[in-house]
Amino acid sequence: MILTLDVGNSQLFAGLFAQGKLILRFRKTSVGRPSSDELGLFLRHAIRENGHDPADITDIVMSSVVPEINHSLSSACIKYFDQRPLILQAGLKTGLKIKYRNPLEVGADRIANSIGATHLYPDRNLLIVDFGTATTLCVVSAQREYLGGVIAPGLRMAMETLEASTAKLPTVEIKVPEHAVGQSTIAGIQSGIYYSALGLVREIIAEIADKHFPRQELFVVGTGGFSGLFAHANLFDAIESDLVLKGLYQLYCLNAKVP
Repeated sequence: MILTLDVGNSQLFAGLFAQGKLILRFRKTSVGRPSSDELGLFLRHAIRENGHDPADITDIVMSSVVPEINHSLSSACIKYFDQRPLILQAGLKTGLKIKYRNPLEVGADRIANSIGATHLYPDRNLLIVDFGTATTLCVVSAQREYLGGVIAPGLRMAMETLEASTAKLPTVEIKVPEHAVGQSTIAGIQSGIYYSALGLVREIIAEIADKHFPRQELFVVGTGGFSGLFAHANLFDAIESDLVLKGLYQLYCLNAKVP
């Protein structure tokens, strides 16, 4: 079995693959600086409690946008699984042509998403919208050229900014509002967060399609923790909630010569 680990700004997202199929997914907060023992014990416990044997893991592949946790997580993989993880970084085969001015600036999660999307939807112009801590949009051509993208504040970041910067506005649950016009403070905040994100992404998609892919089809893929909120908003051609994990598995296949 292959263990895939994606460390984001808010959560560690893990997946377990057997014979190319994702058979388990689980999460842990990535806030703070957990020790290698904390991480190793958590991973083993989560795998075991879901009916799998940690001893069956033969390889581990990881991506991270939180440098402070990388050493602890790598050490956990070595100590608790006897596996040195394959880390998504410069020098690995990705199947992509990175057109960023400085390719090292592209976040590992964005590369993993792009690898996963080009594997699932080959030979298409792709726009990948990731609703995570930040809302990111990545553009990949049908020729597998990573052209760049957009980075904007995420939904939770917007909510936390409202809470921190105002005296009376409360923390609210982020969900699809019943109406655009909220009839309470909480409903008003929920509407504002949801529709501001929807409008922002819809406008960016239209701009990218018009300016960069005129008279061409642009296939839009949604992913990330909040992508399900927009499932019925006519934003996406497909939603792949596990896209980053699938991308990491394909990264492993590309570099370990596994079919």
